[in-house]
Amino acid sequence: MMERAESGQKLYTRMRLWEFPDQYVIEPTDGSCGSSLAVNKADGSMNLIDEVPECSSIRVPKIRIIFGVIGMLKLVAGPYLIVITDRECVGSYLGHPIYKATSLKIFPCDQYVTNSNAEQKRVETEFSGLLNVAEKTSGLYFSYDSNLTLSAQRLHDLGDESKLLPLWRQAEPRFLWNNYMLEVLIDNKLDPYLLPVVQGSFQNFQAAIGKEIVDVTLIARRCTRRNGTRMWRRGADSDGYVANFVETEQIVQMNGFTSSFVQVRGSIPFLWEQVVDLTYKPKFEIVRPEEAPRVVERHFLDLRKKYGSVLAVDLVNKHGGEGRLSEKYANAMHRVISDDVRYLHFDFHKICGHVHFERLSILYDQIVDFLEKNGYLLLNEKGEKMKEQTGVVRTNCIDCLDRTNVTQSMIGRRMLEIQLRRIGVFGAEETISSHTNFDESYKILWANHGDEISIQYSGTPALKGDFVRFGKRSIQGILDDGWNSLARYYLNNFSDGTKQSLPVALALVLIGFFLALMSLRQARYDLRHLFFSILWASLSVAIGAFVKANGRIFCKRPRLNKPRS
Repeated sequence: MMERAESGQKLYTRMRLWEFPDQYVIEPTDGSCGSSLAVNKADGSMNLIDEVPECSSIRVPKIRIIFGVIGMLKLVAGPYLIVITDRECVGSYLGHPIYKATSLKIFPCDQYVTNSNAEQKRVETEFSGLLNVAEKTSGLYFSYDSNLTLSAQRLHDLGDESKLLPLWRQAEPRFLWNNYMLEVLIDNKLDPYLLPVVQGSFQNFQAAIGKEIVDVTLIARRCTRRNGTRMWRRGADSDGYVANFVETEQIVQMNGFTSSFVQVRGSIPFLWEQVVDLTYKPKFEIVRPEEAPRVVERHFLDLRKKYGSVLAVDLVNKHGGEGRLSEKYANAMHRVISDDVRYLHFDFHKICGHVHFERLSILYDQIVDFLEKNGYLLLNEKGEKMKEQTGVVRTNCIDCLDRTNVTQSMIGRRMLEIQLRRIGVFGAEETISSHTNFDESYKILWANHGDEISIQYSGTPALKGDFVRFGKRSIQGILDDGWNSLARYYLNNFSDGTKQSLPVALALVLIGFFLALMSLRQARYDLRHLFFSILWASLSVAIGAFVKANGRIFCKRPRLNKPRS
């Protein structure tokens, strides 16, 4: 039997951080009568104290308000304390306020760094630079009262004993963004300071349908396993954990009823990668292809344990490099296809092109039987389960961003209409499109959701977002996609983990093409300019070819995990 949490032990919602010369002191200021937390600046050790130390003319502390402790991160020279310095209330989840962390602050506990050797100091400097990036981490959400890491169905199914435990003990480790950073606080039994944080997205709106007010929430929970950025984190590891795995939950509440529908997305689940080499679309490389069936099997075994039946919808192209990945995926799926696991390929680009996304109705007709069979969660006014979700749709494209978000928004829309008919808000033939204000809010909900996930993985908003946001493609949307594609190209090649030599190469290429263009414009007046235009263009192409040929030298890549024995 699980041990009970101490009665009345709540998370502190507002604190004062005192920065003394030798320690940090975190004092609850939300009306709680709990002890303050003292953190030693030299080694990060912690202890509870009854009173904040007295100040003096020599001992003048800096003071700031904080709203939560993310945890402690230990590097070479010492640990770092990470706290939330600003927050924004973005809505509610099952009746509890939800906050977005809008500002983080990192405090070093490394006064012994002077005793480190030169190599330790060098490594520490590199890691400290990464911590500056960590302060700008986007899409972090938390609640002081509700477990954001669990779907409504899993929350409902928690036993009474589990519901009495602190939030961090109820949390799903896959979606607990600060899981590792909380370990020191857990060891010190600092439950009121242990704030679970998820990375993903939280979108919410309320709208009137007739006399009824409908509350719709969309939550994305990004998995912490095989985390990273686009291009630099692809496919799966040997244990079957995939890059950019996101659980998306759509919740509708009305007249005491609560209904939830969960979907998941994730990279193609075997070992593959793309090595950035200055080309717009680097080649796909399948790593240890003989292991693909085993990795796919592990991945879907894990999904079945967590979600029940699984329908894998593969949206990648049937030709080119994507086609090779799709073929490998389909072949590996032969070993896992069963009554509980289905695989369906839908060539998104071939069927829908770049503008005819309404043709996704073809896909819906192919999966509607699975959706109807596996359903959704429905709770009545008393919180009793009237219906439950027994399976999940797993969608992927190459990045699991753009095509995936358009497809998931279509599935979510169809399921919401079914839920609203079941609750009694919609008639038999009524759709979301017949309610203009609700329809507009719903589209914006999914568009913002897609943008936030995309920014975390690729650094830019989602492509094809104009269709999700407005229900149709537009010239402006296509232009925005072009700009975002160029931004992704830059980030993939020159920001996400590459050496400084690549930006130099890019600069040379761009300068060469610029000079070639300027010479070409003057060629009609003087043929010599035509010669120089060809010369500059040739040099640019040569530099680009050289960098591509030596891409593995220029690019730092993490190695794939080796399979466990």
